[in-house]
Amino acid sequence: MSKPIDPMALACADVEVRIGDKTLLANASVQLAAGRVTAILGPNGAGKSTLLSVLAGQRVLTQGRVTLDGRPLEAHGMPALALRRALMPQESAVAFDFTAQEIVALGRYPHRRAPGRDEDAIVEEAMSLTDVSALAPRILNTLSGGEKARAHMARALAQLWHPRPDGASRWLLLDEPTAALDLAHQHSAMRLLRAWAERGVGVVAVLHDLNLARRYADEVVVLGGNAGLVQGPAAEVLEPALIEAVWRTPCQPVTSADGTVQYLFG
Repeated sequence: MSKPIDPMALACADVEVRIGDKTLLANASVQLAAGRVTAILGPNGAGKSTLLSVLAGQRVLTQGRVTLDGRPLEAHGMPALALRRALMPQESAVAFDFTAQEIVALGRYPHRRAPGRDEDAIVEEAMSLTDVSALAPRILNTLSGGEKARAHMARALAQLWHPRPDGASRWLLLDEPTAALDLAHQHSAMRLLRAWAERGVGVVAVLHDLNLARRYADEVVVLGGNAGLVQGPAAEVLEPALIEAVWRTPCQPVTSADGTVQYLFG
């Protein structure tokens, strides 16, 4: 029996997504809380990106429902949703020759009808946070994969820069935000996302690196394996038995100097 849906959560219940005879996601139910970092994990093809797109309102459901604040996601309307949730997709190329700064500035487009006095400053500060200020005049499609990813993260941050006047929750939804980043920028990005969660933003990120999830996520949603979908605190869910069952790879837990459990694989 599923638990009642928290009226303040971003949630989906009994969701199924099919394309033709292919099932991309089945029996998916999650509840996500603002002010927390949630990592969506699983092997290739488990449905991680599909689940994120469901939560973003980008997928047509075969069955089930998605709610925000207890209301169907579609009832909020796209203009209102754009003021409260930002999506960083896995694919970072764009069709036109926008500069990195122009891409980040697009994050402010949903606010064009009621712009603040600090619109330019928001763009500059978002770029500084993601270490792309020096790339501002560069054409996005000439940048490396990691540089593009950091520019798109800055765009998403710019979109949600200020708390909502009515106190409504804000949501950052990111599909593999660290995949193209070097080691230093991976940790920098995850620390940044943690900081935004501490400001009350709900952060939901598809990740492949279990050690990043174990270090930075409050909770995880694991797809794949015999258990189907498992959601819970990162420290409780990411145990060696579950990791081996889902990813079919043995691992050995080790404790780092700061007390965080990390895993050695192989």
